[in-house]
Formats: sequence, C-alpha cells, structure tokens
Amino acid sequence: MPGIRNGSDGERELQERYGTQERADRFYSDQVRNRLNAQMIEFIGRMDMAFIATSDKHGECDNSFRAGKPGFLHVIDDRTLAYPEYRGNGVLASLGNMLENPHIGILLVDFVRDLIGLHINGTARIVDDTLMRRCVPELPPGERGRQAERWVVVDVEEAYIHCRKHIPHLVPAQREAVQWGTDNVRAKGGDYFGAKAEAESGALVDY
Repeated sequence: MPGIRNGSDGERELQERYGTQERADRFYSDQVRNRLNAQMIEFIGRMDMAFIATSDKHGECDNSFRAGKPGFLHVIDDRTLAYPEYRGNGVLASLGNMLENPHIGILLVDFVRDLIGLHINGTARIVDDTLMRRCVPELPPGERGRQAERWVVVDVEEAYIHCRKHIPHLVPAQREAVQWGTDNVRAKGGDYFGAKAEAESGALVDY
C-alpha cells in the first residue's frame, strides 16, 4: 500500500544487527496502514481511554493520559481523527509540545474485552472548540461541567496493531462520579506523591 513507511533508520540498523529484517518486513507489509480501516474505526469508537505521546523541538518526550465516554476520540474520516482538550492544570505540556513539534503517537488499549491495542501515529494541530464545531458539526455535544476548550486534530500517517500477549485483563470497577474541570484538591488526587510537601519543607530534590 503506498505511503506506508519501511521503518526509521534506527529501526533498520537494529533489525540488521539483530537479524530481524524478515519479521519486520512482514509486519510492515501485513499490519501497518496509512489510514484507519473499518475495524480500526470501530475499535476507536468504543475506547474510553488513550495514551498520548509528544515531544518538543529538542526531542524531550512527554506521555499523557486522556479519557472520556466511548467515542471521545472522534473519527472524522479514515485519515483524520480528533479528541477534546478540557480545562486542566494550566501547564499544557502536550499542546505545548505540539506547537513546537506536530508529531504525535496515540496508543489505545482494550484491557477489558479483546485484549488488543492500536497504535496511531501522525501529525497534530490545535483547533478551538467553536471553529471545530463549525467545521465538524457531528462532534458530540458538550456536557455540563465538561465543555471542550479546544481539540487536537490528528492527520493519520500510520496505524497498526499492538499484540495482546502482555496486555492484562482488567475488570472495570464502580467509582464516584468524575468532577470535570474541578479545582477541588481531593478530587484531583491531592498531593499524592508528596511533591508539594517536599517543596514547602525546602527538601532538596536530586536531579
């Protein structure tokens, strides 16, 4: 299929060093696509969480977690998807990286039913909610206390399977209702890792 990569220089160098070229070529040919097929689109539509990888212009990486109701990752077409960004801690780490370096990696994992994953790599751009809804009217409506401020629109460059052999089987548990956009310290997890307490005590942090 045209447009599918044959691996980065680093991948190819290590494949040659470790003798995995044949397996790698078979994977590229059989599993890597430059668009979302029907099965991938169905999978995305029932996922309620995603792991988002970005890096800045220097290659410094960040990995973040996003979640919502199934379908919060909205497939616009087989080469484009979008997900909402809500009011957070104000750091804007992922969006800041995208401003410098548009490359993005998304990992979706079904821990509950099929125990399988989907990688989506591409380029990202930031679009304000008002403009996004004018351009894509079928976006899900905002909910009380959960109105998107902006959207990340991803142009898909490659999509491929993440095998199931090491994916744990998890059972969803009942939990209290989420307070979207809250500044309530307890609802946000408080100082779970003691970082604020360290800072207030003047403890030295060894980097």
